[in-house]
Amino acid sequence: VLTAPAAPAAGGWARLGRTLAVGVFALVVGLYLGIGASGLRGGHPEPPAQDSVEVGFAQDMSVHHSQAVEMSAMALTNATDPAVRTLAYDVLTTQQGQWGTMQGWLAVWDRPLQAAGEPMTWMRATEDSAGTAAGMTEHAAMPPGSAIQGPRMPGMATTSELDTLRRTTGPAFDTLYLQLLLRHHQGGLPMARYAAANATEQVVTTLARQIADTQQAESTTMQQLLTAHGAAPLPMN
Repeated sequence: VLTAPAAPAAGGWARLGRTLAVGVFALVVGLYLGIGASGLRGGHPEPPAQDSVEVGFAQDMSVHHSQAVEMSAMALTNATDPAVRTLAYDVLTTQQGQWGTMQGWLAVWDRPLQAAGEPMTWMRATEDSAGTAAGMTEHAAMPPGSAIQGPRMPGMATTSELDTLRRTTGPAFDTLYLQLLLRHHQGGLPMARYAAANATEQVVTTLARQIADTQQAESTTMQQLLTAHGAAPLPMN
């Protein structure tokens, strides 16, 4: 049973978001200065290549996480169900930290913090990945349409959907947030599973497994909450 944290005034959630953002940037700086010396490269003489699973995963999952954090920040202020607020708090704090970790890796590796071209080109459907990347090549070429500039990744909300979420209030907000975040998690799971199966840097495989496990558990929770709210999940976009 989920237990919601005490809800401060709306301004309190905004201050919390700003505090978390400052903490994430501090984490990025700390990673840049210290993690390389403490074994981030796992003994490898060179950082991962630009087209590697490690770099692609860190870049694309950072973008994916950013939108989940954005939606969850809205939910901390606007959700009416305490269980939904608790979920939003967990997602925001967990994914802010993971975003900082991945951005820190990219800084240590001296790689761009965001991919310049189409997302998910680092994923290749192979027999070794046990089908986790099956069907992802067509998603990599999906047209633009999200709040993030550039092609949309599976599960990500469009600009229109985010605008609708911002305008929605009451129990309807809870339902729409759960629907959008569940689809978002389901879209990100193949990336995490592919990285866990195909990356060679131990820190990357470890984080990818953690992301996959956490998002699978949260997806189950969201499905249960949607049922309680009398709503169905959205189809994958």
